[in-house]
Amino acid sequence: MSDYRILKTDPNSQARLGRLETSHGEIATPAFMPVGTGGTVKGLTPQQLRAAGADVLLANTYHLMLRPGVEVVEALGGLHRLMSWEGPILTDSGGYQVFSLSQLVTINDSGVEFASHVDGSRIWLDAEKATDIQNRLGSDIAMCLDQCTSFGVEAEELKSAVDRTIRWAKRCKQAHSNPNQHLFAVVQGGVDAEMRSYCAKKLVELDFDGYALGGLGIGEGHEKMTATVRQSTALLPEERPRYLMGVGTPTDIIAAVGAGIDMFDCVLPTRNGRNAFAFTRNGPLRLRNSVHIDSTEPVEQGCDCYCCRHFSRGAIRHFFNTAEMLGPILLSIHNVRFYQRLMATIREKIGSGEFYGWASEELENHY
Repeated sequence: MSDYRILKTDPNSQARLGRLETSHGEIATPAFMPVGTGGTVKGLTPQQLRAAGADVLLANTYHLMLRPGVEVVEALGGLHRLMSWEGPILTDSGGYQVFSLSQLVTINDSGVEFASHVDGSRIWLDAEKATDIQNRLGSDIAMCLDQCTSFGVEAEELKSAVDRTIRWAKRCKQAHSNPNQHLFAVVQGGVDAEMRSYCAKKLVELDFDGYALGGLGIGEGHEKMTATVRQSTALLPEERPRYLMGVGTPTDIIAAVGAGIDMFDCVLPTRNGRNAFAFTRNGPLRLRNSVHIDSTEPVEQGCDCYCCRHFSRGAIRHFFNTAEMLGPILLSIHNVRFYQRLMATIREKIGSGEFYGWASEELENHY
């Protein structure tokens, strides 16, 4: 059973305020997980992530399997010790890499053969191996291996991927052996309502600790994504957490919370930060632009992050234009804090019963 409690629901939407108990502490939901692909969120220390408000991180099974390898992670004391992170960690299964590295992949019902993006060596991954690696990594939440498809694939290919995702989920559950770890299944089906319903029904019958929606945020657009999320969450148990994988922009997150999603992850805060792009309440800033050359303003007025309290836009622009490491670090700090402030506001608005009106205004104005 999942240790998830719904504390309050929004009367005018499907938004939920909750708490998910894990072996390494509580996750306040709706929650956003910074992405630590190889065991670290690029450029940021655990202390900086905590200061930004993060209480759960995501790590990538596929990348950790390749480097340093699960045996090395175990020898170093487990994933939490490797990352020097005492809070909850979610590990994905490697399923997304089946999609994103498709030119290097051979897939069938048994599993997936990868050509390593590191050295080209052939690597086998199946439901049992993906589960065993995550059991041994010791993450707090493990994901079932699934097959993601591109937006707009033919119906036959979509049905095949959904059937495979269901079969793999059953095998993952049978292989799962870490009693201190929640296991989440992944609902696939593109934007096809019938396929989503079929996949959700079969996975709910298997009774997982939580459910994720995969295969979204890959080209279908905001409106189709939101409609699919709303339709899908209605098919999932109310008492289990719901996770929208790989999404996304602030607008996408607000809309998805209103459609009943509890957990998110995305590389945007740090990836964009490394490329001089800052999220702010008044819209994006591109800090390499010459308009900022002598600006003494912080990135965002009123932001309490380390970046905004200590550095000006002009200084940050200088760091980027001279390839100083500090520029990407500072904007990554700011963007992670921006996302965590957004989630804190969302939780506050659900708690006070004001989410629907606030979210409607935010979505109308966009970011």
